Amino acid sequence: MIMLWGRPGRGAALLVFFLLLDGCGYVGDPLPPLVNMPARVEYLSVIERGTRILVQFSLPEKTTEGVAIKTPLKADVRIGAGSGPDWEPQSKPAMEVSVKNGAAQFETPVAEWVGKDVTVGVRTIGANGRVSDWSYVSFPVVQPLPKPQSLDVQGVPEGMRLSWQGSEGGYRVYRKAGDAKGFSTVADVNAREWVDRDIEYGTQYEYFVRRILKINDTREAESEASNEALLKAVDKFAPAAPNGLRADAAAASVELSWEADTESDLAGYRVYRAMGSGEFEKIADVGQVPAYSDRAVEHGKTYRYAISAFDKTGNESTRSQGVEAHVE
Repeated sequence: MIMLWGRPGRGAALLVFFLLLDGCGYVGDPLPPLVNMPARVEYLSVIERGTRILVQFSLPEKTTEGVAIKTPLKADVRIGAGSGPDWEPQSKPAMEVSVKNGAAQFETPVAEWVGKDVTVGVRTIGANGRVSDWSYVSFPVVQPLPKPQSLDVQGVPEGMRLSWQGSEGGYRVYRKAGDAKGFSTVADVNAREWVDRDIEYGTQYEYFVRRILKINDTREAESEASNEALLKAVDKFAPAAPNGLRADAAAASVELSWEADTESDLAGYRVYRAMGSGEFEKIADVGQVPAYSDRAVEHGKTYRYAISAFDKTGNESTRSQGVEAHVE
């Protein structure tokens, strides 16, 4: 407890003095001023596509000291042959760089750079004139790849069959399914056709294809996109006809059995019967179990049987090979 005495005014002053002493800390040296240099670009993508070199990158949001950057922030993009210390002096500034929502884009024709090793460098310039370090990508430029032509898509029992025209080599297939916002890569192939087996009937699919050339372990060149082709997946394909039908006559029935179909959308089987040399008539629809017992038979008569398969949409296969059974 702090005891105060003397005149009231003096005691109040002493109380304030002690309280201030109790809360005081050491005041250090003043901090150095912030440099406010933009951080270097972390994401930089460079793609040779057709007759263009496409550059995309994201602008930094903070300085090298972790402080939010004051806008506006400018982008300096340069392209030149070679790499290392000789690259920057001979590089050419990009004439037009578009920036939207922190993402920047730039493109330039490949014609000047075909057959050369090229470097694309990016740096940013803050509103205070401070310049970031370079971020760069080096890569070889090849002859532009011709885009695939006449892409066509057709429904087949296995799925969606794509075919197109183009030179021999690798291709990349892109697909948009239903209400998807954009295309995604679904296959890399070394042929000029491909079957998309991962489909759902009733869904519309849209495709395009690019020619792809692998340059090295980390880089590829690609063509412009082919025409787009779309088609709604409709199940109009019947299952395969059942195989291995057997008919064994018993005392008061004919027992039928056959090999099971393997279609994923199989719904069941349809049993047909004929008496003697008469016409086949449907006598039953059965489930996915490949067997049926015909108990509506008479002694002393001969029966012929055939089986078909049908799917969930109602598509029916051709009939199996007929078999005969005589009921004693």
